[in-house]
Amino acid sequence: MAHLLDRSRTELTRLSRRWREFVATTPADALLAVAVIALGLLAGLAGFLLVSPLTAVPLVAAGVATGYGWWRYEALTAKTLALTATVLTVLVLLLIAVFIIAEAIPVINYATVEAFGIPIPGLRLLTETVWSPVSQPNRFSMVPLIHGTVLVTLIATAVAAPLGIAAALFVSEIAPPTVREFVKPGIEILAGIPSIVYGFIGFTVLSPWASDQFRIVGQGTYLFVGIVVGLMALPTVVSVAEDAIDAVPESMKQGSLAMGTTDWQTMTSITLPAAFSGVSAAVLLGVGRAIGETMAATVMLRGVPRLTEPLFNVFYGQETLTSLIAARYGDADGLQMSALFVAGAILFVTVLALSITSQYIEARMKRQLGGEE
Repeated sequence: MAHLLDRSRTELTRLSRRWREFVATTPADALLAVAVIALGLLAGLAGFLLVSPLTAVPLVAAGVATGYGWWRYEALTAKTLALTATVLTVLVLLLIAVFIIAEAIPVINYATVEAFGIPIPGLRLLTETVWSPVSQPNRFSMVPLIHGTVLVTLIATAVAAPLGIAAALFVSEIAPPTVREFVKPGIEILAGIPSIVYGFIGFTVLSPWASDQFRIVGQGTYLFVGIVVGLMALPTVVSVAEDAIDAVPESMKQGSLAMGTTDWQTMTSITLPAAFSGVSAAVLLGVGRAIGETMAATVMLRGVPRLTEPLFNVFYGQETLTSLIAARYGDADGLQMSALFVAGAILFVTVLALSITSQYIEARMKRQLGGEE
């Protein structure tokens, strides 16, 4: 702890010194332009959130200052815009998190249950298995929704991870340049197809086929929803994993080949282990895409929030967190609307954690391959 405090104090001292140097060496008109840009954009965000009729005033001032700064101090203006945009992004993210949590508080308080004499807010949301907004008392269990989301995500990961890694290896290490020029744009095009198109194909083609082949009453199975979502996440896994594989130094591969190994042995014993962190980050990003997928699950599933019997039965599909929100937000109110925000909070925290983890893993891979500590 003392080491962290000393390190933080040193960093603050360094930043303070650099700030004083910046103020002392920067012309007054440049400082004014920078201040107007940053404060104008921040004030514009505040005015937008407060629905103020004067919102345009600081935004116009920031625009004028940006034009002047770009004309006189292009580099400084570009840095200011980048820094301000980063700060605004973080602020918006925090505001979204606060809004979701604040809207979820009513049903969390409503679902308070005592455990060992201690009241635990929201515990009933995770201990019951019934979703019934019309019963007395109202019941809003997250368990069936989390169960459906986990099943779909596991199936999607089982589809996207091996296929994505294999495709990334092919594009990066095996495919001739001519083939690579056609395959890479095709992968990017797949990433741009709207999710509703995947869901519509799954609903009109896969679901009827599954109902006929497996004697399923009605449409919608976690198995085929997971397959469709896995195919949707595939371009993300391929793109990020390919970047990670390309980042492996060529000298490592050439050294392995010089020792007499085959191309396949080099890929499995050198390339993949060296790029393991980046490939793991690619899979985590794909998992995040699978967890947050809405339209395909909404179109293909039954829309009944309950558990399947048995729990591992993937040939029936009921509901996921995303499909519940998409299907019910239009006519929900009161506690049911608050319960939808709880589902959103679970998704938000899960995807955020996966994204941060993937970024950390990818950064560690770059440090290792770059020789940095």
